[in-house]
Amino acid sequence: MLDRLSLRARLVLGVIVLSAVGLAIANVATYASLRSFLFDRTDATLADSSHAVEHSVFEHGRGCGGPGDRPPPGVEPGDYAEVRSADGTVVCSWQGQAFGEAAPSPPALPADIDVPPSGDAHSFNVDAQDGGDRYRVQASAEPGTGGTVIVATSLADVDATLSRLLAIELLVTLAVLVALGLLGLWVVRLGLRPLDAIGETAAAIAAGDLTRRVERAEPNTEVGRLGIALNAMLGQIESAFKVREATERKLRRFVADASHELRTPLAAVRAYAELFSRGADRRPDDLERAMSGISRESERMSLLVEDLLLLARLDEGRPLTRDVVELDDVVGEAVETAGTVEPDRPFELDSEPVTVLGDRERLRQIVDNLLANVRSHTPAGAPVRVRVGPENGHAVIEVEDSGPGMSDEEADRVFERFYRADQSRSRSSGGVGLGLSIVAAVAEAHGGTVSAHSNGGGGATFRIELIAHTNGGPE
Repeated sequence: MLDRLSLRARLVLGVIVLSAVGLAIANVATYASLRSFLFDRTDATLADSSHAVEHSVFEHGRGCGGPGDRPPPGVEPGDYAEVRSADGTVVCSWQGQAFGEAAPSPPALPADIDVPPSGDAHSFNVDAQDGGDRYRVQASAEPGTGGTVIVATSLADVDATLSRLLAIELLVTLAVLVALGLLGLWVVRLGLRPLDAIGETAAAIAAGDLTRRVERAEPNTEVGRLGIALNAMLGQIESAFKVREATERKLRRFVADASHELRTPLAAVRAYAELFSRGADRRPDDLERAMSGISRESERMSLLVEDLLLLARLDEGRPLTRDVVELDDVVGEAVETAGTVEPDRPFELDSEPVTVLGDRERLRQIVDNLLANVRSHTPAGAPVRVRVGPENGHAVIEVEDSGPGMSDEEADRVFERFYRADQSRSRSSGGVGLGLSIVAAVAEAHGGTVSAHSNGGGGATFRIELIAHTNGGPE
């Protein structure tokens, strides 16, 4: 049943129930306290009346008197007094009566009344013989005769006072509960207003608006802290969606570019195979050209697939070999090999000893790729300057060419996969566009960074920063 109610209704209902229980306990305690007080005061009055009757009848020898005799002192109008002998026989009785009024109905006293032998009075309540009135009765033993003195007074005033108190308590309780319900509803609605805002924000986000946030989230309230946590979570979700969208765009572009790069060598292989099927096997010159072309394009596809597999392994975060590598030796070997491939191009090497922890073959590959990029994008014979050494706790490799340079946009995108500054995709100006992507991926796998910028006087500089290694560990 409660599960079907809203949180607001359950909170207000809880406040009303708790308040009702507290008010009921307070009302019962007040009623019982006043009732006890009134009965104690009535008993004290009856005790005085009992002493007066006892004093008048037994000590002054007044006796019971005859019919119509006035009641002894202490028996006020509306009171009743009675004296019983030791065997319980009523010796005499009086009924207090106001002047000009009819005598009230006497109390319906039991025939046997147990009176404590210690002399203490015994108090109890009885109904009137006629009507709905009640009496408070007090019976006490007379030590000298063994008789019993009984006095009683009407409880009409006491019952009226208690009834009025009960009515007041019920009305006040009802009024307080109504006021608490209205006040609680207002306070709960005010307190839960941020939850409504959170619900609206969640609905907007579910509809696709990832920029929505919970407004006015105060850290000093529970709901406010929930709003702050939700805003932080939404920020992370929005960032994750942006990253996913960017990744999807890169993946779509990667697949499109990879398909484009593989389409050309596959078409060439198919063309050479068709040439073979048209009789090239019977013409030695055509046969040699077809087989050479197939071998060349197959080798090109193999290199492309190997580069793609390397990038895939690096994207998966597969660990590389971690050996102590003399980075200056690796760069020196790469420059020597490049000079052998292009003996007419001058290479300047500025080398200082520096070591890193990493995979020697992959580090050699990124230097080879940088030098191959120089060969592809600078004129033959253009000088190249290579520097390697320590710098501010890092091992730095810089390759500076003297080519046409690059724009800022090209410098920002040059390490993207399949990116070409030459949009015509001419193979004469370079490979498939994965060389610098591998440089960036391998450097990042070693905890390093890559950057590129155009030189002021022409040419471009590619810079790699890796964590330098000492005998005690990384610097």
